[in-house]
Amino acid sequence: MKVLVIGATGTIGSAVAQALEASRHQVVEASRRGPVKVDIEDPSSLDALFDEVTDLDAVVCCAAGGPLVDLESVTDEEMAAGVRGKLLGQVALVRRAARRLRDGGSITLTGGTFVTPLAGGSLGALVNTGLEGFVRNAADELPRGLRVNLISPGWIRETLESMGADGSEGTPVSQVAQAYVTAVEGTAQGRTVRP
Repeated sequence: MKVLVIGATGTIGSAVAQALEASRHQVVEASRRGPVKVDIEDPSSLDALFDEVTDLDAVVCCAAGGPLVDLESVTDEEMAAGVRGKLLGQVALVRRAARRLRDGGSITLTGGTFVTPLAGGSLGALVNTGLEGFVRNAADELPRGLRVNLISPGWIRETLESMGADGSEGTPVSQVAQAYVTAVEGTAQGRTVRP
């Protein structure tokens, strides 16, 4: 399969690209700074991407991130920007990919899951819950046998270690990457997967 990985320079994205290549897929890596450029917060950037990269079987988005914010002091503008990036950016991606993927193609998005409430995590909870609802419903609306799923990891071991924290509280990125490969290659539709 020909698979577009957006956010391919990040911790998860680079691991997903490697795992897909190891499974013998043709991978096109895109990011804000890579040779194939895209910014999911910019709809015109998404349009240009799909004009440049064609004949795709699957799209994987690992570019979605969001800040921790203090609910008492965060501004309306900061909240709107957080929703615009991770939630609305991925929604815009799905809408465009649905018009460009081959029949039966797959779209895999990135959310997030935390077992207990996280200080500063209200914006993330809003966005991630929104993504889950969107994927569940959009799965029923997509044409031509297209599939959409959401990978929703918690902390990544390597990310925790890079922050100087105990990595044992996180999931190894290789395990998370395999969840994306399974979503691309499998038959699941409208699911949220928590590796």
